[in-house]
Amino acid sequence: MLEIPEAATIAKQCANTVAGKTIQQATAGKSPHGFAWYTGDPSLYSTMLEGKTIRNAEFFGGRVELQADGLALSLNDGVNARYAGKGEKRPDRHQLLLEFTDGDALYCTVQMYGGIFCFPQGSDQGFYDAVSREKPSPLSGAFDAAYFSALLTDATQKLSAKAFLATEQRIPGLGNGCLQDILWNARVHPKRKMNTLSDAELEALFHTVKRLLAEMTEKGGRDTEKDLFGNPGGYRTVMSKKNAGGYCPHCGGLIKRMAYMGGNVYVCEGCQP
Repeated sequence: MLEIPEAATIAKQCANTVAGKTIQQATAGKSPHGFAWYTGDPSLYSTMLEGKTIRNAEFFGGRVELQADGLALSLNDGVNARYAGKGEKRPDRHQLLLEFTDGDALYCTVQMYGGIFCFPQGSDQGFYDAVSREKPSPLSGAFDAAYFSALLTDATQKLSAKAFLATEQRIPGLGNGCLQDILWNARVHPKRKMNTLSDAELEALFHTVKRLLAEMTEKGGRDTEKDLFGNPGGYRTVMSKKNAGGYCPHCGGLIKRMAYMGGNVYVCEGCQP
């Protein structure tokens, strides 16, 4: 699933590969998918996008946004974006295919669920779009200790560490995937209540959020996800499905998988009591 490191990586790759290319043909919704969401009727995407030139690509939280002559094409959540060169085979099934005039292509498929939204740049697209643009990214200097402290309100103090970091769009683009190694490195259990953390632990958590998301991004995302060219990210996850049932590299304890808040968490109880 797209989170900050993957969105930042794919946006940069798109800016370096498809920016400047003109869309010759756009096909959306070819392969029906009950949890692939579009803005309005996907059959209209061809009329909206054909003839437009990709001008830039940016990321906002966990979204990749392609900007094309006044339109924004936003790829969210479980959307897999892949580049195909001239002559390379396109997949038979896809939720979006952009064929460019030079023979290259960009195609998108959806895993469990995902949004492929096309809309005029600057238009109101609701809460999730707005907060991803307005709130500072942990990769930026604006996400500082004072900002992090301001997130700790009377209400959020009662939340678990997982709920605090990865719900309600408090930190757009930080989800259940990146959360695992952040909490392990900070030595905080996902179920631990925020009001039980000491000042030193809160400071460590803040610095870990900043440091690890920057490292994941610098390495092209996590090894559990793939980039625009289908290559896994260079950041080697510790607390993930790849290592569940194995042993913690720090203390040798068992890495346990457990269901919590609608998803799995991965924990070393020796490091994260």
